[in-house]
Amino acid sequence: MIFNHVSFSFVQQLSLIKKEQVKLAANTPLTDIELMQRVASQDSKALEALYNRYSSLLFTLTKKIVTEEKLAEDVLTEVFVIIWRKINLFDFHTQNVYTWLITLTRNKAVDMVRRSRTPGIFPTYNDEYENFAIVPRLSPEIDPLDLKTALSIKDNIETALNKLTDAQQYVLYLAYYEGLTQKEIASKLNIPLATVKSKLQIALSNLKENLIKGES
Repeated sequence: MIFNHVSFSFVQQLSLIKKEQVKLAANTPLTDIELMQRVASQDSKALEALYNRYSSLLFTLTKKIVTEEKLAEDVLTEVFVIIWRKINLFDFHTQNVYTWLITLTRNKAVDMVRRSRTPGIFPTYNDEYENFAIVPRLSPEIDPLDLKTALSIKDNIETALNKLTDAQQYVLYLAYYEGLTQKEIASKLNIPLATVKSKLQIALSNLKENLIKGES
């Protein structure tokens, strides 16, 4: 099953943000949530504005997972088709467009990689599968985030990540970017499944602790 834990998703992607992307966000006075509301009303111009604001960041993320530029472009296109078609699955109460878009893109890219890596063993890709495995459902407890806010805390996030051991960073990388299940990580590293679960829990716990220390 696709790794849907958005905490590491949110943290890792802050390192991808560039100042130029914040300038893109200023091209329209509308907020992320206002653009999403207009997309929900079938406003294609709003979708275009959302694309202009986020496509650079999302493409950078996709390229880290898919690596082939043409496939990364295909993923990005499909992501915005999903946004247009499945906007009703976005929970407007969360107010968290940034994390939703990043998690959606990550899920779509990882799904493509996993299907190409092990063809024939995955469920048929249809609306039901997409709604369950690709479109994220965010907890309302996750704080809303936009590009400008993300940029302001970027350094704290990078510091927290760098304080993790190489092993902790690697298991998170395998789970997030390569989309490996815990069982697959155990097989790849030739270690017990229980050890993988422990390493992931400790890595996420240490990351959270490092963030708290960095903000104090």
